[in-house]
Amino acid sequence: MPREISAGVILLRRTPEPHYLLLHYESGHWDFPKGHIESGEHPQDTATRELKEETGISEVRFLDGYKQTLRYFFRQKGIGIFKVVIFFLAETTQSEVTLSAEHVGFDWLPYDAALDRLTFKNSRDLLIKANERLHASPSH
Repeated sequence: MPREISAGVILLRRTPEPHYLLLHYESGHWDFPKGHIESGEHPQDTATRELKEETGISEVRFLDGYKQTLRYFFRQKGIGIFKVVIFFLAETTQSEVTLSAEHVGFDWLPYDAALDRLTFKNSRDLLIKANERLHASPSH
């Protein structure tokens, strides 16, 4: 069975309460920025690169103590694919977003609204853990 490994980022900016960046994908779902890990690339570098490619945001600071891995199956053109996505938590002061062609929209949302907007339960679980991580150490 084919396997895909990707990395992504749960990005927030404090305004002063955290607002999370969600992307609206062409297929209709709302999720976090993510993409394929290239050969020899560290997952956190992939998350940084994909964020810049998908949103134009390049100024990020990763928060220690948060690294979550999703594992799931999906079908593409009738073929079952096993997908692994490693997520990191980061913050930025940039609010301007320049979307790539693979997205049709974006939103900066406070926690509760972001939780409601996310399409997939596993993404909501990631956000819950990210929010818990933020509140475990409010200063960073």
